[in-house]
Amino acid sequence: MDLIVTVVVLVVLLSVLVFVHEGGHFLTARLFGMRCTESMLGLPGPHIGFVHKGTKFGVTAVPLGGYARITGMTEPETSEKLRKRVLSLVYERGSVVMEDVALALDVEPRDAYLALEDLAEWGSIERPQKADRHNVYRTPASKGIPMGMPCPLYDVDAFFASEKSQQYFVRPFWKRAVVLCAGPAMNLLLAILVFMFVYSVVGVDLTYRDTGQTVHFTLAPWDATAAGFRYIGQVIVAIAGLFNPATAAGTIQSSTSIVGIAVMSKSALDAGLLNLLMFGAMISVSLGLMNLLPFPPLDGGRFVVELVQRITHRPVPVQVQNGLSFAGMALITLLFVVMLNQDIQRFVFGNWG
Repeated sequence: MDLIVTVVVLVVLLSVLVFVHEGGHFLTARLFGMRCTESMLGLPGPHIGFVHKGTKFGVTAVPLGGYARITGMTEPETSEKLRKRVLSLVYERGSVVMEDVALALDVEPRDAYLALEDLAEWGSIERPQKADRHNVYRTPASKGIPMGMPCPLYDVDAFFASEKSQQYFVRPFWKRAVVLCAGPAMNLLLAILVFMFVYSVVGVDLTYRDTGQTVHFTLAPWDATAAGFRYIGQVIVAIAGLFNPATAAGTIQSSTSIVGIAVMSKSALDAGLLNLLMFGAMISVSLGLMNLLPFPPLDGGRFVVELVQRITHRPVPVQVQNGLSFAGMALITLLFVVMLNQDIQRFVFGNWG
Protein backbone atom coordinates (compact mmCIF):
# COMPACT_ATOMS: atom_id res chain seq x y z
CA MET A 1 0.00 0.00 0.00
CA ASP A 2 2.85 2.39 0.82
CA LEU A 3 4.31 1.75 -2.64
CA ILE A 4 1.01 2.67 -4.31
CA VAL A 5 0.72 5.86 -2.26
CA THR A 6 4.33 6.75 -3.07
CA VAL A 7 3.75 6.31 -6.81
CA VAL A 8 0.49 8.29 -6.72
CA VAL A 9 2.08 11.17 -4.81
CA LEU A 10 5.03 11.23 -7.22
CA VAL A 11 2.78 11.20 -10.31
CA VAL A 12 0.54 13.98 -8.99
CA LEU A 13 3.47 16.12 -7.85
CA LEU A 14 5.46 15.85 -11.08
CA SER A 15 2.35 16.23 -13.25
CA VAL A 16 1.41 19.47 -11.54
CA LEU A 17 4.94 20.89 -11.76
CA VAL A 18 5.47 19.92 -15.41
CA PHE A 19 2.00 21.16 -16.35
CA VAL A 20 2.78 24.52 -14.71
CA HIS A 21 6.08 24.59 -16.62
CA GLU A 22 4.43 23.87 -19.97
CA GLY A 23 1.68 26.33 -19.11
CA GLY A 24 4.29 29.08 -19.07
CA HIS A 25 5.34 28.21 -22.61
CA PHE A 26 1.71 27.97 -23.76
CA LEU A 27 0.51 31.25 -22.25
CA THR A 28 3.38 33.35 -23.59
CA ALA A 29 3.18 31.72 -27.01
CA ARG A 30 -0.53 32.54 -27.26
CA LEU A 31 0.16 36.04 -25.91
CA PHE A 32 2.57 36.65 -28.80
CA GLY A 33 0.16 35.24 -31.39
CA MET A 34 1.93 31.92 -31.93
CA ARG A 35 -0.16 28.88 -32.77
CA CYS A 36 -0.30 26.17 -30.11
CA THR A 37 -2.13 23.10 -31.37
CA GLU A 38 -2.13 21.10 -28.10
CA SER A 39 -1.96 21.71 -24.36
CA MET A 40 -2.17 18.39 -22.57
CA LEU A 41 -1.82 16.95 -19.09
CA GLY A 42 0.23 13.78 -19.55
CA LEU A 43 2.68 12.25 -22.00
CA PRO A 44 1.99 12.46 -25.76
CA GLY A 45 -0.42 9.76 -26.91
CA PRO A 46 -4.14 8.98 -27.02
CA HIS A 47 -6.15 11.63 -25.24
CA ILE A 48 -9.58 12.97 -24.40
CA GLY A 49 -10.54 16.62 -24.25
CA PHE A 50 -11.93 19.50 -26.26
CA VAL A 51 -10.85 22.10 -28.80
CA HIS A 52 -10.93 25.81 -28.00
CA LYS A 53 -9.67 28.49 -30.40
CA GLY A 54 -7.61 26.00 -32.38
CA THR A 55 -5.96 24.35 -29.36
CA LYS A 56 -6.72 20.83 -28.14
CA PHE A 57 -6.95 20.73 -24.34
CA GLY A 58 -7.19 17.43 -22.52
CA VAL A 59 -5.68 14.54 -20.61
CA THR A 60 -3.63 11.78 -22.23
CA ALA A 61 -3.65 8.06 -21.49
CA VAL A 62 -0.49 8.44 -19.40
CA PRO A 63 -1.21 11.43 -17.09
CA LEU A 64 2.40 12.03 -16.08
CA GLY A 65 3.70 15.53 -16.71
CA GLY A 66 2.32 17.53 -19.59
CA TYR A 67 3.25 19.31 -22.78
CA ALA A 68 2.35 22.25 -25.01
CA ARG A 69 2.85 21.92 -28.77
CA ILE A 70 3.90 25.25 -30.27
CA THR A 71 4.09 25.22 -34.05
CA GLY A 72 7.08 26.30 -36.12
CA MET A 73 9.73 25.56 -33.49
CA THR A 74 12.06 24.46 -36.31
CA GLU A 75 12.83 26.22 -39.58
CA PRO A 76 11.13 24.74 -42.69
CA GLU A 77 13.29 22.52 -44.87
CA THR A 78 11.54 23.35 -48.15
CA SER A 79 10.99 26.49 -50.22
CA GLU A 80 7.97 28.72 -49.75
CA LYS A 81 7.02 28.18 -53.38
CA LEU A 82 6.78 24.41 -52.91
CA ARG A 83 4.95 24.73 -49.59
CA LYS A 84 2.36 27.03 -51.17
CA ARG A 85 1.75 24.58 -54.00
CA VAL A 86 1.45 21.64 -51.58
CA LEU A 87 -0.84 23.60 -49.26
CA SER A 88 -3.11 24.51 -52.17
CA LEU A 89 -3.26 20.90 -53.34
CA VAL A 90 -4.10 19.51 -49.90
CA TYR A 91 -6.94 22.00 -49.40
CA GLU A 92 -8.22 21.39 -52.92
CA ARG A 93 -8.41 17.62 -52.42
CA GLY A 94 -9.00 17.41 -48.66
CA SER A 95 -6.61 14.49 -48.22
CA VAL A 96 -3.47 13.40 -50.06
CA VAL A 97 -0.61 10.92 -49.85
CA MET A 98 3.00 11.79 -50.54
CA GLU A 99 3.12 9.94 -53.87
CA ASP A 100 0.06 11.83 -55.17
CA VAL A 101 1.63 15.16 -54.24
CA ALA A 102 4.91 14.27 -55.93
CA LEU A 103 3.09 13.16 -59.10
CA ALA A 104 0.67 16.11 -59.23
CA LEU A 105 3.36 18.74 -58.68
CA ASP A 106 6.14 16.95 -60.57
CA VAL A 107 8.57 16.97 -57.64
CA GLU A 108 10.72 14.35 -55.97
CA PRO A 109 8.88 12.19 -53.38
CA ARG A 110 11.34 13.28 -50.70
CA ASP A 111 10.62 16.97 -51.41
CA ALA A 112 6.88 16.28 -51.30
CA TYR A 113 7.28 14.51 -47.95
CA LEU A 114 9.38 17.33 -46.44
CA ALA A 115 6.88 19.97 -47.59
CA LEU A 116 3.99 18.00 -46.10
CA GLU A 117 5.87 17.64 -42.82
CA ASP A 118 6.71 21.36 -42.79
CA LEU A 119 3.02 22.21 -43.17
CA ALA A 120 2.04 19.64 -40.55
CA GLU A 121 4.58 21.19 -38.17
CA TRP A 122 2.83 24.52 -38.78
CA GLY A 123 -0.54 23.01 -37.87
CA SER A 124 -1.78 23.91 -41.36
CA ILE A 125 -2.55 20.27 -42.18
CA GLU A 126 -3.04 17.11 -40.11
CA ARG A 127 -0.44 14.35 -39.97
CA PRO A 128 -1.34 10.71 -40.84
CA GLN A 129 -3.32 8.73 -38.27
CA LYS A 130 -2.45 5.29 -36.93
CA ALA A 131 -5.51 3.76 -38.60
CA ASP A 132 -4.40 4.90 -42.07
CA ARG A 133 -3.23 2.16 -44.43
CA HIS A 134 -1.14 4.81 -46.17
CA ASN A 135 0.35 8.03 -44.86
CA VAL A 136 -2.60 10.36 -45.49
CA TYR A 137 -2.29 14.09 -44.83
CA ARG A 138 -5.57 15.97 -44.37
CA THR A 139 -7.06 19.41 -43.97
CA PRO A 140 -7.72 20.20 -40.30
CA ALA A 141 -11.23 20.44 -38.84
CA SER A 142 -12.34 24.06 -38.75
CA LYS A 143 -15.56 25.94 -38.02
CA GLY A 144 -17.80 22.89 -38.21
CA ILE A 145 -16.05 21.45 -41.28
CA PRO A 146 -14.80 17.90 -40.60
CA MET A 147 -11.14 16.99 -40.99
CA GLY A 148 -10.16 15.85 -44.48
CA MET A 149 -12.85 17.81 -46.36
CA PRO A 150 -11.88 19.73 -49.54
CA CYS A 151 -11.64 23.49 -48.93
CA PRO A 152 -10.26 25.14 -52.10
CA LEU A 153 -8.23 28.27 -51.34
CA TYR A 154 -9.26 31.37 -53.29
CA ASP A 155 -6.17 33.33 -52.27
CA VAL A 156 -3.31 30.94 -51.60
CA ASP A 157 -0.75 33.71 -50.97
CA ALA A 158 -2.89 35.41 -48.31
CA PHE A 159 -3.75 32.14 -46.59
CA PHE A 160 -0.11 31.02 -46.63
CA ALA A 161 1.00 34.38 -45.19
CA SER A 162 -1.58 34.06 -42.41
CA GLU A 163 -0.39 30.55 -41.54
CA LYS A 164 3.26 31.60 -41.57
CA SER A 165 2.61 34.62 -39.34
CA GLN A 166 1.48 32.32 -36.50
CA GLN A 167 4.72 30.32 -36.37
CA TYR A 168 7.33 30.48 -33.63
CA PHE A 169 10.31 30.90 -35.96
CA VAL A 170 9.04 34.13 -37.57
CA ARG A 171 8.72 35.98 -34.27
CA PRO A 172 11.45 38.39 -33.07
CA PHE A 173 14.30 36.96 -31.03
CA TRP A 174 13.12 38.50 -27.77
CA LYS A 175 9.66 36.93 -28.07
CA ARG A 176 11.13 33.50 -28.78
CA ALA A 177 13.47 33.94 -25.80
CA VAL A 178 10.56 34.87 -23.52
CA VAL A 179 8.60 31.79 -24.63
CA LEU A 180 11.58 29.53 -23.90
CA CYS A 181 12.25 31.05 -20.49
CA ALA A 182 8.58 31.25 -19.48
CA GLY A 183 8.44 27.58 -18.47
CA PRO A 184 11.28 27.76 -15.92
CA ALA A 185 10.00 31.17 -14.81
CA MET A 186 6.59 29.67 -13.99
CA ASN A 187 8.26 27.00 -11.85
CA LEU A 188 10.20 29.64 -9.93
CA LEU A 189 7.10 31.84 -9.56
CA LEU A 190 5.15 28.89 -8.19
CA ALA A 191 7.87 28.26 -5.62
CA ILE A 192 7.90 31.92 -4.53
CA LEU A 193 4.10 31.88 -4.13
CA VAL A 194 4.32 28.73 -2.01
CA PHE A 195 6.99 30.30 0.20
CA MET A 196 4.79 33.38 0.64
CA PHE A 197 1.72 31.27 1.45
CA VAL A 198 3.49 29.06 3.97
CA TYR A 199 5.54 31.71 5.74
CA SER A 200 3.14 34.65 5.51
CA VAL A 201 -0.35 33.13 5.58
CA VAL A 202 -0.12 29.77 7.35
CA GLY A 203 2.99 30.40 9.42
CA VAL A 204 5.44 27.87 10.80
CA ASP A 205 6.33 26.49 14.21
CA LEU A 206 9.83 27.02 15.58
CA THR A 207 11.05 24.95 18.54
CA TYR A 208 13.97 26.29 20.59
CA ARG A 209 16.47 23.54 21.41
CA ASP A 210 17.54 24.93 24.78
CA THR A 211 14.04 25.41 26.24
CA GLY A 212 11.92 23.10 24.11
CA GLN A 213 9.42 25.91 23.70
CA THR A 214 7.51 25.98 20.38
CA VAL A 215 6.60 29.35 18.92
CA HIS A 216 4.28 29.91 15.94
CA PHE A 217 5.34 32.81 13.76
CA THR A 218 4.66 34.38 10.37
CA LEU A 219 6.83 36.52 8.13
CA ALA A 220 5.96 39.65 6.23
CA PRO A 221 5.26 38.92 2.54
CA TRP A 222 8.51 40.59 1.44
CA ASP A 223 10.52 38.56 3.95
CA ALA A 224 8.86 35.35 2.76
CA THR A 225 9.65 36.34 -0.83
CA ALA A 226 13.26 37.01 0.15
CA ALA A 227 13.42 33.55 1.74
CA GLY A 228 12.21 32.05 -1.53
CA PHE A 229 14.84 33.90 -3.54
CA ARG A 230 17.54 32.85 -1.08
CA TYR A 231 16.58 29.24 -1.62
CA ILE A 232 16.66 29.74 -5.39
CA GLY A 233 20.15 31.19 -5.02
CA GLN A 234 21.28 28.16 -3.04
CA VAL A 235 20.04 25.83 -5.79
CA ILE A 236 21.82 27.93 -8.43
CA VAL A 237 25.08 27.57 -6.50
CA ALA A 238 24.52 23.81 -6.21
CA ILE A 239 23.85 23.43 -9.94
CA ALA A 240 26.88 25.55 -10.76
CA GLY A 241 28.89 22.94 -8.87
CA LEU A 242 28.25 20.55 -11.78
CA PHE A 243 30.55 22.67 -13.95
CA ASN A 244 33.40 22.71 -11.45
CA PRO A 245 35.58 19.57 -11.69
CA ALA A 246 36.45 19.92 -8.02
CA THR A 247 32.83 19.85 -6.87
CA ALA A 248 30.99 17.98 -9.68
CA ALA A 249 31.23 14.54 -8.03
CA GLY A 250 29.99 15.88 -4.68
CA THR A 251 27.13 17.73 -6.36
CA ILE A 252 25.98 14.61 -8.18
CA GLN A 253 26.26 12.53 -5.00
CA SER A 254 24.08 15.00 -3.11
CA SER A 255 21.49 15.05 -5.93
CA THR A 256 18.65 12.60 -6.36
CA SER A 257 16.75 10.85 -9.15
CA ILE A 258 13.04 10.16 -9.54
CA VAL A 259 13.38 7.32 -7.00
CA GLY A 260 14.68 9.71 -4.36
CA ILE A 261 12.00 12.25 -5.20
CA ALA A 262 9.35 9.55 -4.80
CA VAL A 263 10.66 8.47 -1.39
CA MET A 264 11.04 12.04 -0.13
CA SER A 265 7.63 13.10 -1.43
CA LYS A 266 6.00 10.23 0.50
CA SER A 267 7.92 11.26 3.63
CA ALA A 268 6.81 14.86 3.13
CA LEU A 269 3.18 13.73 2.83
CA ASP A 270 3.49 11.70 6.03
CA ALA A 271 4.70 14.85 7.79
CA GLY A 272 1.63 16.79 6.59
CA LEU A 273 0.26 18.54 3.52
CA LEU A 274 2.17 21.70 4.37
CA ASN A 275 5.46 19.81 4.23
CA LEU A 276 4.46 18.25 0.90
CA LEU A 277 3.65 21.72 -0.41
CA MET A 278 7.08 23.02 0.59
CA PHE A 279 8.77 19.95 -0.87
CA GLY A 280 6.88 20.52 -4.13
CA ALA A 281 8.11 24.13 -4.19
CA MET A 282 11.71 22.94 -3.79
CA ILE A 283 11.31 20.42 -6.61
CA SER A 284 9.71 23.16 -8.73
CA VAL A 285 12.83 25.30 -8.27
CA SER A 286 15.09 22.41 -9.29
CA LEU A 287 12.93 21.63 -12.32
CA GLY A 288 12.94 25.23 -13.47
CA LEU A 289 16.65 25.83 -13.01
CA MET A 290 17.75 22.48 -14.47
CA ASN A 291 15.74 23.31 -17.60
CA LEU A 292 17.89 26.42 -18.01
CA LEU A 293 21.07 24.38 -18.43
CA PRO A 294 22.59 25.13 -21.87
CA PHE A 295 22.08 21.63 -23.27
CA PRO A 296 19.50 20.88 -25.98
CA PRO A 297 16.74 19.78 -25.82
CA LEU A 298 16.39 21.66 -22.50
CA ASP A 299 14.97 25.20 -22.65
CA GLY A 300 18.40 26.63 -21.89
CA GLY A 301 19.91 24.72 -24.81
CA ARG A 302 17.24 25.99 -27.17
CA PHE A 303 17.91 29.52 -25.92
CA VAL A 304 21.61 29.10 -26.74
CA VAL A 305 20.69 28.01 -30.26
CA GLU A 306 18.46 31.08 -30.61
CA LEU A 307 21.26 33.30 -29.31
CA VAL A 308 23.78 31.86 -31.77
CA GLN A 309 21.35 32.43 -34.62
CA ARG A 310 20.80 35.98 -33.44
CA ILE A 311 24.52 36.74 -33.30
CA THR A 312 25.47 35.03 -36.58
CA HIS A 313 22.27 36.01 -38.44
CA ARG A 314 22.16 32.47 -39.82
CA PRO A 315 20.00 29.52 -38.79
CA VAL A 316 21.69 26.61 -37.07
CA PRO A 317 21.19 23.61 -39.42
CA VAL A 318 18.57 21.10 -38.30
CA GLN A 319 21.18 18.33 -38.44
CA VAL A 320 23.40 20.27 -36.02
CA GLN A 321 20.47 20.89 -33.66
CA ASN A 322 19.55 17.21 -33.77
CA GLY A 323 23.15 16.26 -33.03
CA LEU A 324 23.29 18.64 -30.07
CA SER A 325 19.97 17.29 -28.78
CA PHE A 326 21.28 13.74 -29.04
CA ALA A 327 24.45 14.67 -27.14
CA GLY A 328 22.42 16.54 -24.53
CA MET A 329 20.06 13.60 -24.04
CA ALA A 330 23.03 11.25 -23.72
CA LEU A 331 24.51 13.45 -20.97
CA ILE A 332 21.16 13.75 -19.18
CA THR A 333 20.65 9.99 -19.43
CA LEU A 334 24.12 9.35 -18.00
CA LEU A 335 23.45 11.65 -15.03
CA PHE A 336 20.07 9.98 -14.51
CA VAL A 337 21.59 6.48 -14.48
CA VAL A 338 24.30 7.54 -12.00
CA MET A 339 21.79 9.21 -9.66
CA LEU A 340 19.32 6.33 -10.04
CA ASN A 341 22.01 3.85 -9.00
CA GLN A 342 22.97 5.86 -5.92
CA ASP A 343 19.30 6.28 -4.95
CA ILE A 344 18.71 2.53 -5.22
CA GLN A 345 21.79 1.94 -3.08
CA ARG A 346 20.69 4.60 -0.60
CA PHE A 347 16.96 3.98 -0.27
CA VAL A 348 16.57 0.32 -1.26
CA PHE A 349 19.73 -1.34 0.07
CA GLY A 350 20.69 1.31 2.61
CA ASN A 351 24.41 0.98 1.89
CA TRP A 352 25.22 4.32 0.28
CA GLY A 353 27.46 6.62 2.23
